[in-house]
Amino acid sequence: MPNSIKDTIKLADGNQMPMEGFGTYKLADQDTMDAAIKTAFESGYRLFDTAQFYNNEELLGNSIKKLKINRKEIFLTTKIPEPKQGYQSTLDAIDESLEKLQTDYIDLLLVHWPIHSQFFDTWRAFEKAKAEGKVKSIGVSNYHQTHLDLLSTTADEMPVVNQIEDHPYLTQEPMIEANKQRNILTQAWSPMGRGATLNDATIKDIAEKHGKSTAQIILRWHLQRGIAVIPKSSNPERIKQNADIYDFNLSDEEMKQISALDKQKRTGDDPEIVYEIEHQYPTH
Repeated sequence: MPNSIKDTIKLADGNQMPMEGFGTYKLADQDTMDAAIKTAFESGYRLFDTAQFYNNEELLGNSIKKLKINRKEIFLTTKIPEPKQGYQSTLDAIDESLEKLQTDYIDLLLVHWPIHSQFFDTWRAFEKAKAEGKVKSIGVSNYHQTHLDLLSTTADEMPVVNQIEDHPYLTQEPMIEANKQRNILTQAWSPMGRGATLNDATIKDIAEKHGKSTAQIILRWHLQRGIAVIPKSSNPERIKQNADIYDFNLSDEEMKQISALDKQKRTGDDPEIVYEIEHQYPTH
């Protein structure tokens, strides 16, 4: 478990990745991005997560350049969206991301959502990009166990990260265990359930006992479960607050109380993609 926001974990491929990063979803203009990245970097964040779908890779690249942040000091994640998947289209999309981010390599590249029509070709392109040095680590997002099982039938190397929706109302324990069995790190997107968990009475009680915010309690819960997190905010105080979670520990009882809040409540699934996934690769 990390003792500071700059601490990293060794992935299955040998590369190091920060356990807590900064999510850039919905940072949609240059001034907002500049301010958020400046505050985040000064607060200790070294992982910055974006995606082609967010339409802000160029903004992030500009901010890094403006702030004169040493590329070697940071870890960049981006994702390939459904319309760009496929072998050559994925390779072309990677080059697009490299150009927009103004870098010659991506630290972690993820398949944003799995789609059956390009399932294997997309991953083959990921493996090629890694072999060419354009990408350091390759992973997936929103994959179920069935997808990992299917991918393992042809992959030369498996994902090192699976970024999934995970928060106190959706604990995802079976999926987290499936990732562990394959030595895949689980990274939580929407670690606070898009705000749905921040006013939970149980979490509020625990927060009061520790003199922390509910957001800090939730992020600490994730880290103590071994889950990487990418909280997002454009509010300077919240950005700083989300980084200040390394001076306390939750007790075993508190951890259990939070985990017991699980409602299997999803906040961000794309119904069309989920339908396609479940009907193309049924779990039974």
